[in-house]
Amino acid sequence: MMALRQLVIGIDLGGTKINTALVDRAGNILAHDFRETLTFQGPDAVIARMVDAAHQVMALASVASDQVAAVGVCAPGPLDLDAGLVLSPPNLPGWDRVPLRQHIAEALGMPALLEIDANAAALGENRFGAGQGTAHMIYVTASTGIGGGLILDGTLYHGASGLAGEIGHQTILPQGPVCGCGNRGCLEAVASGTAIARRARESVARGVPTLIAELSAGDPDRISAKLVAKAASEGDEEADMIISQAMDYLGIGIANLVNLFNPELIVIGGGLTNLGERLFGPVRRAIDRNAFPSAAQAVHVVAAELGDDVGALGAAALAMEPPG
Repeated sequence: MMALRQLVIGIDLGGTKINTALVDRAGNILAHDFRETLTFQGPDAVIARMVDAAHQVMALASVASDQVAAVGVCAPGPLDLDAGLVLSPPNLPGWDRVPLRQHIAEALGMPALLEIDANAAALGENRFGAGQGTAHMIYVTASTGIGGGLILDGTLYHGASGLAGEIGHQTILPQGPVCGCGNRGCLEAVASGTAIARRARESVARGVPTLIAELSAGDPDRISAKLVAKAASEGDEEADMIISQAMDYLGIGIANLVNLFNPELIVIGGGLTNLGERLFGPVRRAIDRNAFPSAAQAVHVVAAELGDDVGALGAAALAMEPPG
């Protein structure tokens, strides 16, 4: 049997899924629960599902609650980390100043900690994934959107109001497309999966000869970054140009981070990493071209390692952090 209080629970709350894991201090997942969020049922029902998932992973591992030191929860922002509140995330409709940390702690009878999902992912990769052993690491998630987290001097950095690490909202093109945040030309607006799909739809609408139109069977709603990548892999010039430009922008954004923070490691996760060297090559070249030489030489760029469990493991890592 595990030594007393050597276990934690990590819960990754998303708009579509709840991923819960019972984790030991080495980052090994001892039990796992994966279920739908069912946000339409409202916050109370979702929180009850989270609590049930926590009980389920303990039951699967034959562990009593007094063997679990704490539970970490990560959720989409915005959050009030000091108060433990969820503040109306777009993909958690009806969640307005919900005291999630308090509800979880009271229901499970153990300390609970709350963190923004991208920050938790950064912590997870740093403690258990590609960033182990590094003190100066930046995690970038490149997927439908672009986000990330900062590990500075070995500690997750939040900034003055908890918003540090909004990597996707640095301005790359001041007169560029409107971002979901309302600004123009954010990195997310020009380099995310959503941006790639938007550019592809625009090309098809203009009548540009492209395999994208054929692969989508004329339905704009079927055009995704994955479909554009498929067209590019089959030699389509327009698709290749769209992806290349997006990855060049991503590289510029990451080179900016290298100049700002002088990290030793950039860890990139998210669905766009399936592009492989079509992503990592432009990012490394942009760093070499745009970052200060000594900063460019000091940093390595690698793929994330934790996959779909990055949130749950990051939340678990949060629960292991010393207080204060």
